[in-house]
Amino acid sequence: MFPYLTEEHEIIRKAVRDFAERDIKPLAPELDEKEEFSVELTKKMGEMGLFGMTLPEKYGGQHTDYLSYIIAVEEIARVDGSHAATLAAHNSLGIGPLYEFGTEEQKQKYLPGLCTGNELWAFGLTEPEAGSDSRGSKTYAKDLGESWEINGSKIFITNGSASICSGVTVQAISAINGDEKEFTTYIVERNTPGWTSRAMHGKLMWRASDTSEMFFDTCCIPKENVLGKRGMGSKVMLKTLDSGRLSIAAMGLGCAQGAFELALSYAQERKQFGKPISKFQAISFKLADMALKIELARNLLYKACWLKDTGKDFGKEAAMAKLYCSEIAKEVADEAVQIHGGYGLMKEYPVERFYRDQRLLQIGEGTSEIQRMVISRYIGC
Repeated sequence: MFPYLTEEHEIIRKAVRDFAERDIKPLAPELDEKEEFSVELTKKMGEMGLFGMTLPEKYGGQHTDYLSYIIAVEEIARVDGSHAATLAAHNSLGIGPLYEFGTEEQKQKYLPGLCTGNELWAFGLTEPEAGSDSRGSKTYAKDLGESWEINGSKIFITNGSASICSGVTVQAISAINGDEKEFTTYIVERNTPGWTSRAMHGKLMWRASDTSEMFFDTCCIPKENVLGKRGMGSKVMLKTLDSGRLSIAAMGLGCAQGAFELALSYAQERKQFGKPISKFQAISFKLADMALKIELARNLLYKACWLKDTGKDFGKEAAMAKLYCSEIAKEVADEAVQIHGGYGLMKEYPVERFYRDQRLLQIGEGTSEIQRMVISRYIGC
């Protein structure tokens, strides 16, 4: 038993696992094949109380600790990466900055609906020429006095074109002073004139999650739709990503756990030379190493969550957890396919979906290279 876990955590784990096995698992292969986002399953996750888990009840949340939420993401990812992505992006990147930096009026206006599963919220940071270098953003916001006019585009935005997306938090340049750019974050509601979004298809992974491009063409929003204070844009986005790293780490952990269980089950059933292949040292040692890596990843991630929940600095540990969990998802999924042999390359076996889904984890919300850069700064390099 982890020292950070309580009986309530285990109750949440069982409830989410049962839901994922019952409702998501049977539909995941077909939704992946069709690249189809499921509004129905998203609403069911809302009915489960998985959106806004950590928010106070007055905003529609469950008021759980952050570890409870991370366990929920882990358990969904154990079955399907696409629905874990929907859950993680909406909670960490969508709801997170609205709650952390929003005014009381903004919180009361947006958060209750975002906790139901009937609405989703997006996080508009990445641009065609601004990925790891978030300050390379070219989207520009012009101060018109009583309103702001936004022009530019975003790309690879999760939940941004779903029919139930009700808005997006956008980082834009609000002023340029010489070589210095001032960044501000803005709340842009769905159906605001000048904002359009387009779903991106042909993805390798998370094919049943919604990924979009966004375009802002003389998109005017009211003055009160600034999130946080003017000039705080980078702080809003980067602090949001600190917490977001924990949810990506949870996706890596869940992906690794799911791939490991598939490999273990297959190895126990598949026979060669008259006995299950799990009895051969070459396979049993692979499985032992996979179990070891998953155990270490879980300890690191849960410690980072404990630090966050107890009000301690957790930035270094969040970067470490995101890096390690995403890397072991790659290693475990790769070995899981190897254990399956040729069958691991066929779509009738779900392990190939886990192999594909893990690949974004080393890229999204800060590449593995960026995480190493963040960690090196924390340790004084």
